[in-house]
Amino acid sequence: MDSTFQKDSKVEKCKTKTPETQHTPAACSQLLRPVKDSLEVLNGKWKLQIIGSLSFGNKRFGQISKELNGITDKVLSKELKELEANQLIKRTVYDTFPPTVEYSITDHGKSLRKVIEELKNWGIKHRKKLLG
Repeated sequence: MDSTFQKDSKVEKCKTKTPETQHTPAACSQLLRPVKDSLEVLNGKWKLQIIGSLSFGNKRFGQISKELNGITDKVLSKELKELEANQLIKRTVYDTFPPTVEYSITDHGKSLRKVIEELKNWGIKHRKKLLG
């Protein structure tokens, strides 16, 4: 359903699934804010791959690095820290010598399964559309 918003004193259409209403650019922006937040958390080429790797079980740094062909240790370390800060993964340090560090996906991280599945489905359709 189309709704409208004013932009520079012009009324423009804003495609949404909400009932027909007048939207300001600020209101449209507010509607898209959660999408922007999600994309900021999952940005880059490695985060979803790391989450995917950990969805098959707990792993150590070296195991993740081997699974994600092409990622450098520096980038992997940075991505893991960001995912941990967003509570999508958990870092556990075991009291061994040398210390053992293991990464696991949190319940919050598992909540992305449906999103990842839908992105996969869209990607398949998109690839077919472009490549025939």
